[in-house]
Amino acid sequence: MLSEIMAIVRETGKSLREVDIHELSVREKTGKRDLCTAYDVAIEEKLVEKLSRLLPEAQFIGEERSNLPLSNGWCFVIDPIDGTANFVHDYRHSCLSVALLKDMVPVIGVVYDPYMDELFYAQQGNGAFVNGRPLHIQPIALSDAFVSFGTTPYEEEKSRRTMQLLGKVFDRSQDIRRSGSAALDLCYVAAGRTGAFFELALSPWDYAAGALIVTEAGGVATAVDGSPLVYNRRCSVLAGNALACEELSSILCE
Repeated sequence: MLSEIMAIVRETGKSLREVDIHELSVREKTGKRDLCTAYDVAIEEKLVEKLSRLLPEAQFIGEERSNLPLSNGWCFVIDPIDGTANFVHDYRHSCLSVALLKDMVPVIGVVYDPYMDELFYAQQGNGAFVNGRPLHIQPIALSDAFVSFGTTPYEEEKSRRTMQLLGKVFDRSQDIRRSGSAALDLCYVAAGRTGAFFELALSPWDYAAGALIVTEAGGVATAVDGSPLVYNRRCSVLAGNALACEELSSILCE
């Protein structure tokens, strides 16, 4: 099933490279930072159509859908374009993210960056990979690590709190990075490009696939306070190598 999901995600995602952004129709959902395009909707519909043939009994939860409460059994969790604001501005750092959950636990995660043609994927208990290359997270101290982060742009209070924390994170790390795609941030942690990632609130479609890829690469993925991630509501996310995450969590929870 993993190879079939990978093929579906890669083939569906290729269309993003051909989009003329000057012809995009963009609407705001909850505010100026929460955007949606016709491509978000169309890609999600294509993924649902193709994946439902693969596993007809599966439930679907997606960013552009009216979602039912998550229940036991099979469930696909979909973000058709993670990094929609990047996509709208032709920043060319966006991806498709698909996770398959069994009884509310991720068992398959696939993230595809069509601009770099990088396909990140993992299956529970079988490791994590990018374009066929195994991923293995190395333990490095926070002082030697890049820390990527999200600003939680849809929640003003958490955005302000993030900005307050960044000075402390910057002082204790090698440097900080903000990309605009949580799913890719998690994959970059798994690939060792950054040592850790955090955001104070994300939706399950932002992290379900990426969190599995991180843990299968040998890292940790939890809420900021170290509690387990949940997949039926928004929560904070902290991911990276265990050494850096322990120190980063202490900063974020001060």
